[in-house]
Amino acid sequence: MNLITTVLMITAILSLILMMVSFWLPQMNPDAEKLSPYECGFDPLGSARLPFSLRFFLVAILFLLFDLEIALLLPLPWGIQLFNPTSTLIWTITVIGLLTLGLIYEWLQGGLEWAE
Repeated sequence: MNLITTVLMITAILSLILMMVSFWLPQMNPDAEKLSPYECGFDPLGSARLPFSLRFFLVAILFLLFDLEIALLLPLPWGIQLFNPTSTLIWTITVIGLLTLGLIYEWLQGGLEWAE
């Protein structure tokens, strides 16, 4: 019981010390750049009805799709250790093939080009 009390006291004291240092240590020098809201490269004080390039959204959605699909391949090292690793390999080749076909399709449709 004495060890648990000691560990809890050390943890509480260390936490309090770190909280006090975090309030005293930083230097607050607010200026116009720091105080203005950051709006992803847009002027936050201008009109909210500015035209926005849909190409940005297309590339962002493509990135999310391919990123999430590649996350399906993360359990591959554990799947190879199964009793029948050939089925795991077939599914892996299928997923990689579909990703490659999707990338080729987007490339041919011009979805990956920034300039018109």
